[in-house]
Amino acid sequence: MGLTHIDERGKARMVDVGAKDVTERVAVAKGRVLMKKETLDLILANEVKKGDVLGVARIAGIMAAKKTGELIPLCHPLNVTSVEVEFETLKDLPGIDITATARVASQTGVEMEALVAVSAAALTVYDMCKAADKGMTLTDIRLIKKTGGKSGTFTRE
Repeated sequence: MGLTHIDERGKARMVDVGAKDVTERVAVAKGRVLMKKETLDLILANEVKKGDVLGVARIAGIMAAKKTGELIPLCHPLNVTSVEVEFETLKDLPGIDITATARVASQTGVEMEALVAVSAAALTVYDMCKAADKGMTLTDIRLIKKTGGKSGTFTRE
């Protein structure tokens, strides 16, 4: 399959999805923030000076997903119908796994919205905790699953 965002002259373009069927599309993305144990303890005890880290990160992820078409140059602006952002604490690493699920009824997929949601949530965790731990690492941001559309289902873990 060729690159759909490149025209016959090699120039970047927005793909015309006008002739595609509107279908329900769902995408799930994941990412991880690694940190010091002390930083995770602060988050879990809700003792970070900037406030409720996971609550704010959840809202940031949702807001970012809705703005994806403004952030990524060739993405179509989508009327996202649902965005969920979930967190799993990993005491052994230590760190936090972030999962975002985005849904839309559209002519194009919602993968970028899920990926942007995870990215913004991870960046928000970093921003809110950087005074305690500038060495945090944002890692493993990836698409886990997508359904709907012409290309069908994609899954990986």
